[in-house]
Amino acid sequence: MMNISMNKACNVQLGTVIKGKWHQNSYKILKALGFGATGAVYLAESSSGLAALKLSENSMGVISEVNVLKRLAKVQGTSLGPYLIDVDDWHNHASGKVLPFYVMEYVKGEHLITFIKKKGTVWIDVLIIQLLSNLELLHQSGWVFGDLKPDNIIVTGPPPKIRCIDVGGTTIAGRSIKEFTEFFDRGYWELGTRKAEPAYDLFAVAMIMINAVFPKRFSKKGNGKEQLQQIIHSHPYLKERKHVLTKALFGSYSSASAMKKDLLHFPSAATQQKRAAVQTKKQSAASRSSKHKRKKKGGGVLETFVIVVFLAVLYSVYVFAYLL
Repeated sequence: MMNISMNKACNVQLGTVIKGKWHQNSYKILKALGFGATGAVYLAESSSGLAALKLSENSMGVISEVNVLKRLAKVQGTSLGPYLIDVDDWHNHASGKVLPFYVMEYVKGEHLITFIKKKGTVWIDVLIIQLLSNLELLHQSGWVFGDLKPDNIIVTGPPPKIRCIDVGGTTIAGRSIKEFTEFFDRGYWELGTRKAEPAYDLFAVAMIMINAVFPKRFSKKGNGKEQLQQIIHSHPYLKERKHVLTKALFGSYSSASAMKKDLLHFPSAATQQKRAAVQTKKQSAASRSSKHKRKKKGGGVLETFVIVVFLAVLYSVYVFAYLL
């Protein structure tokens, strides 16, 4: 979850209906999804179904995040970020304030760590490979995700698929990272700057892999490099991937695709990747088969109806001829 917001104006009661000042769309607040320094995110009910609504007092922050969502929508092939639904202002009569908000797709699923706890470490590689594929496309478009952490990653499916839900830290390459979480920040571990570049995201990916087997995050004690090396050697899964993790942590990878290529060498990653592909094909085939059966069944009913009508007509002609 995000850190608790100090902004009381964004804390609204469940059941509150937020109506847009300009577009007049209404959203009923069902529950809180998270609170952060820039505002609060709620699950809301709209006329078209469930959605995630972010409310903030920071209008510039809202504009920035909305622009990021629009940019991400143009990066075809990625699942980084939900799609944008609405942007408006809300007049909170209780406080007398006008607060900007935006509404986005509600991504339903399990958080990455929760999913791995249930399914096992065998799934880490395949999910990280998906994440790296999306990051490569994002980096090629000139952006860095920034605040990359398991809290912002949802696994949907089946088949299991990575989706990112918070784009607040997404930054144009070359600028300073605007939002970060210490555990996943290379600056905190004294292993690099906070310059927005692919290597910054790849450091976070390595820390996500570590967090996946050590759900209870730990603080930096002494030399960050030595501490992380010790952590890697303390777990079989991490130790087996020492080469990949150290290259990501110490900035040796120039691209997400290079890290992905190294991860694909591990049997568990390749096997799970193939299984996921097979599962997707089976679901598609089952869907096509179901449609074909329904179509065939419909055709069979029509054919039976035509035969019955034809026989009825023949019988009527026969009866009429007999009476004559």
